[in-house]
Amino acid sequence: MAAAAGVSVTTVSLVMNDVESRISEETRQRVREAARAVGYAPSSVARGLRTQRTRTVGLISDQIATTPFAGRMLAGAQDAARDNGHLVYLIDTGGDAEIEREAIDALTAQQVDAMIYACMWHRVVDVPQGVSAQTVMLDCRPANGGYRSVVPDDRAGGAAAVRELVAAGHRRIAYIDTDDGPIASRLRHEGYLEALAEAGIPADPALHITGDTSAHGGRAAAEVLLDLPDDERPTGIFCFNDRMAAGVYIAAHRRGLDIPRDLSVVGYDDQQLIAAEQDPPLTTIALPHYDMGRWAMEVALGVRAEGDEDATHLMECPVIRRDSVGPPPAQVAKPNRRRASHTERPPQAAPDR
Repeated sequence: MAAAAGVSVTTVSLVMNDVESRISEETRQRVREAARAVGYAPSSVARGLRTQRTRTVGLISDQIATTPFAGRMLAGAQDAARDNGHLVYLIDTGGDAEIEREAIDALTAQQVDAMIYACMWHRVVDVPQGVSAQTVMLDCRPANGGYRSVVPDDRAGGAAAVRELVAAGHRRIAYIDTDDGPIASRLRHEGYLEALAEAGIPADPALHITGDTSAHGGRAAAEVLLDLPDDERPTGIFCFNDRMAAGVYIAAHRRGLDIPRDLSVVGYDDQQLIAAEQDPPLTTIALPHYDMGRWAMEVALGVRAEGDEDATHLMECPVIRRDSVGPPPAQVAKPNRRRASHTERPPQAAPDR
């Protein structure tokens, strides 16, 4: 290859290993073209031994790689790694602690340049043994601090959801929450209360309903809310996630209520194949998964400086406006009607649980 490029073996070595020298760009280009002609590529192992860098990053996740919901975090991390000349070793543990330990040991043995520890949803975690202090936490917070981390700003997201309803003129606003108790639930509820107080709307405990995080859970909670007396039931509902919002749609449609003419709904997550596919399409709060993944990778590689090493970075959750929010009905006390159906439960029946 040196002969083909008309240079010395030393010059080839300097160019192919990106060593700083006074070699002209013209000569460098000639060497690279000769290398491509013969199919040569420098040994990453040898380069790593010399530079103490392997140009690789380890990313350990629980279930991110197996679900489309949080997969955008991986896309953001991989794009940032590629932009900075790194490859990503992805290990999905499925939440298995033994696999997680093996993954940490394997990535450490591979001498990856950086490591990211990621979770599928925002939560507080006990950082496993073997994870270095330089590891970046993605979509989770370490229980005892000491690590850089990035999570969605769920409190601000909850407030933004309620402000959408307030701006449309709603005063009776419910929050359908999860009964699982994740940190996101508490934060979104705090945002709900913050936005109500900001608008001078007293919080009504009867409008804070919990259920499981599914369409069934959302429907059951909505049935409770819609069974309230006409002058007490909500004209707008904010849901913990889009699946619960889909359940609200079902409950509303069964009663002959139109969204958003009779009832406005806001979801959370902007979940693929759910939010935009509702009829009408659902206004929701998006989780910034791609930006979070990119942030974590850039911090892990040292190309983004983010102040205190153990600080948690809150990523903005934008409002995605669609067609499920409108002004409240002219008369809040609208008939609490149901569509006639010989297969439907009688109006006095208890809501599904």
